Amino acid sequence: MYAIIDIETTGGHASANGITEVAILLYNGFEVVERYSTLINPGVHIPIYIQALTGINDAMVKNAPSFKEVSAHIFDLLHDKIFVAHNVNFDYSFIKYHLANCGYNLQAKKLCTVRLGRKIVPGLPSYGLGKFCSQMGIVINNRHRALGDAEATAILFGILVSRDLNNVIADSLKQHSKEQLLPPNLHKDQVVNLPNSPGVYYFHNEKGKVIYVGKAKSLRKRVLSHFSNNSPGSQKQEFLRNIHAISHQTCGTELIAFILETTEIKRLWPAYNRSQKRYEYAYGLYCFEGQNGFLRLAIDKRQKFSPPIYTFNYLADGYSLLKQLITKFNLCPKLCFIQKSNTNCVGVSEGYCLGACEEKESFSAYNVRVKEALAFLKSSLPTYAIIDHGRSINENSCILMEQGQFYGFGYIDESVQITDITTLKDHLKPCPSNDYIRNLVHSYVSKHPDKRLTIS
Repeated sequence: MYAIIDIETTGGHASANGITEVAILLYNGFEVVERYSTLINPGVHIPIYIQALTGINDAMVKNAPSFKEVSAHIFDLLHDKIFVAHNVNFDYSFIKYHLANCGYNLQAKKLCTVRLGRKIVPGLPSYGLGKFCSQMGIVINNRHRALGDAEATAILFGILVSRDLNNVIADSLKQHSKEQLLPPNLHKDQVVNLPNSPGVYYFHNEKGKVIYVGKAKSLRKRVLSHFSNNSPGSQKQEFLRNIHAISHQTCGTELIAFILETTEIKRLWPAYNRSQKRYEYAYGLYCFEGQNGFLRLAIDKRQKFSPPIYTFNYLADGYSLLKQLITKFNLCPKLCFIQKSNTNCVGVSEGYCLGACEEKESFSAYNVRVKEALAFLKSSLPTYAIIDHGRSINENSCILMEQGQFYGFGYIDESVQITDITTLKDHLKPCPSNDYIRNLVHSYVSKHPDKRLTIS
């Protein structure tokens, strides 16, 4: 038995909006055998634009029952039926959420007449309820009211049942079918044909624009996980409605998928990606010339328009590195802002500061050692490659870190011998470096030192 449902609501997502009207038609596969409809008092003001769309206003629902008062009957009608609606995840998310608030756990198989229509009657210009019905010769009486739209959906569903020569409906209801989970505008083949390999996937909207970028150890499994729950929140519901297509790039390893994801997010700036858009370490090592000509090193918060020499996630890490440079190259803790008091220089008393802060040496002599310290820091940063699995058995993947900074990645035929960095770069795609990628690579190498190849 099918339950064909339509609802009217105060807004677009269940967690912050109420139901103003519900209609349920029980359909046995041939005809409607039972009808139920009622206005519902949502307990909140109905927005003006919703009143204009549906014609339902506050006065009409003032004496209507609350959802809680009719919840037992609604659950009794739905709990052992197949839940059918036009854009089913919208209606199902509202009904399930509000039933749960009343103590009822609805678990029902679902059918979406949008998705069924695309498969059974392909090639139409639109599958919105109004235009779809018009194209099928169905007249909707009382449009944008629950019972009127439900009656039209029932007629539409009957037509789809009669035209379903390839058992689309039966296949959609199979236990392992993903049809019930997928967004209404996304073709199942785009998910089914995804490989189970690492990679990066892209969700596109109706105009083809990328709205979300994600990475995966298994592309198919990760993409399906986006649709495995029907969250009633506004962001999830809007997100699902806007997914019209998926594209992907396979990667040799999960680490390369991580790197490609973050570079693509920076490049494309997708609307639904929140993290990684502005990821940066909090502190940096800076060098600038003071008024008296002395070069001064300092650890400070990241500056928007001033690139640091090196970056740190924690202030203590920055001070630790700077103190090492001070003692190794006889720099002044006062000129490096390590000692901020007006007392005598600790470096002079301990013998490693040569008196630059007391004008016992010239700025030119002191600056030579500052430059030597920075050159030492740069040279001490490692240059290495990570060699790992490729996208096929005949290639290897390669990630290059040059003097502590991410250079790029690529794929190399396993027959190619890596002898020097210049030759290696010919096979790699340079990519913008950032703190997030650098941290990812360093962390990976610390856990997998066998993947590291030192490059001269």
